[in-house]
Amino acid sequence: MDFELNKEQKEIQKAARDFARGEFDKELALQLEEQHRYPTEIWKKACKEGFIGMHFPIRFGGSDYGCFENALVVEEFCRQDSGIGAALMTAHFATENVLFFGIDEQKERYLIPVAEGDSLSAGAFTEPEHGSDITCMSTVAELHPKGWMIHGVKTFITNAGMADYYVVLCQTDPNAGHKGQSMFIVDSTCPGIQVSDVGAKMGLHMVTTGEVHFKNVVVPKEALLGKEGRGFYQVLQFFDHSRIEVAAQAVGTAQGAFDRALRYVQGREQFSKKIAQFQVTQHKLAEMATKIELARLITYKAAKLADAGKVDPKITAMAKFSAARAAVEVASESIQLLGGYGYMTEFEVERFYRDARITEIYEGTSEIQKNVIAGSVLKGN
Repeated sequence: MDFELNKEQKEIQKAARDFARGEFDKELALQLEEQHRYPTEIWKKACKEGFIGMHFPIRFGGSDYGCFENALVVEEFCRQDSGIGAALMTAHFATENVLFFGIDEQKERYLIPVAEGDSLSAGAFTEPEHGSDITCMSTVAELHPKGWMIHGVKTFITNAGMADYYVVLCQTDPNAGHKGQSMFIVDSTCPGIQVSDVGAKMGLHMVTTGEVHFKNVVVPKEALLGKEGRGFYQVLQFFDHSRIEVAAQAVGTAQGAFDRALRYVQGREQFSKKIAQFQVTQHKLAEMATKIELARLITYKAAKLADAGKVDPKITAMAKFSAARAAVEVASESIQLLGGYGYMTEFEVERFYRDARITEIYEGTSEIQKNVIAGSVLKGN
């Protein structure tokens, strides 16, 4: 498989890198981090430049690029700043469900505003009692004279309280288990929706994470996304793409931490010579660089397969698992290379570490990825 970027992909990568370097101001990032604020102005500019929703078809506000090009952008954004990059990445979270399973009217209504910077989206899948087990859903959707009535609670929802709509996974047939799940688009303005904060987080301070309560929320029948009873399978297909994006986030975060550590050891002197001249430092750098490149290559492979219509859940799981682990390990080692300075906010690597840690948890924990990988291997795939 050829991973050499073509001319257009190189231009996209450079454009994303230049945008991030020009807009992701370090002092602003520290302020946003401290104040737990979303980078709204940068998000608006990113939408204007076509970076958000670039994988949407042109008629739905995008540029008709693929998963691979989107991964290049996410990587560059998170490399420049792990917090701002993650915030921009999640601006279109869950829209793939609309893209894959929605009818044209739904795509026009919900994709175009996201691409143009007029709307944020969110996916509401995880529940307090079930966590990673999405085969079980306590949130129910029942037929109602006006369409459907939804009742239940979703937790750890990215963009909760900020999103203009939620893609919600519900149980529509109580007797069919995961085969009785369906997916709905729920506007955040619907009566009966209440959002509460989940509390202080380790990282991702620029992105809201909350609990969303649906208390007898009535939506029209047109809110059904995809086919009734296919929600479980639709969300699995969504994960096969969103996990590639998280892998790209992890690769970029790892590279960003590495960049900062490399600059530091090349400039810092101890015992009358640069830290970079010590063999122990060089070995650390070699291991870090290798981990990043391995994670990048398998992430690119997963994205290439997705764009070719040959999604491989095993490769996707490998990409997310390996990239997330690389991000955490590289960011941790970067702190160690900086010593006491690595522990300080001003030097950023501690934030990269905190932001890296979530990649081992959301969109399927590392343990879930191992389950997917092992299941495939045991079947001979």
